[in-house]
Amino acid sequence: MVLSAFDWEAIMKDALPYDEFLQRHATEAQRQRWEAADARVNLTVAQRDLLGGFVRRMPVLCLVGAWCGDCAHEIPILHQIALAAPQAIELRLLDRDARADLLEALARNGGQRVPEVVFLSEDWQVCSIAGDRALAFYRQMAKDQLGPSCPTGIVPPGEALLREATAQWLDEFERIQLMLRLTRRLREVHGD
Repeated sequence: MVLSAFDWEAIMKDALPYDEFLQRHATEAQRQRWEAADARVNLTVAQRDLLGGFVRRMPVLCLVGAWCGDCAHEIPILHQIALAAPQAIELRLLDRDARADLLEALARNGGQRVPEVVFLSEDWQVCSIAGDRALAFYRQMAKDQLGPSCPTGIVPPGEALLREATAQWLDEFERIQLMLRLTRRLREVHGD
């Protein structure tokens, strides 16, 4: 199915805010893992200032699984970014099993992966799709798995890796915000 064929507004209405998603879909152990990861994300003053300047509404849909370790590391970063820009970013989470058609449409590299993050415009156009991991996490995985050691995946990322992944996700949010600010269609709507 072509992504433009989806009713993104309806899908966003079916998706849940971060905390509600965890209440509905996560076990206590899963919720604790997500909450611990969320507590570790610290945006810098400069990052918060950047997010505070966002003016275009950005619906962001995350197709996730509460059980997924990558989701537990990645989505808390997005949650903190969204909390720093409530005037622009509307973050919603949808359980990957709720929409098999969407999961299939977002498949990449021959597989269905989570998290998948769909950045949308205020008028429900797809701006970007990102996921399943930030580049920083892939770099670390390559270092760990393509070398002499193989990690278990149970240990959360170190502070430097978390900062790098946060900066990479923030770059994608900024890229989409600038795309939305410079789009002629939306500039005409907003008179700017």
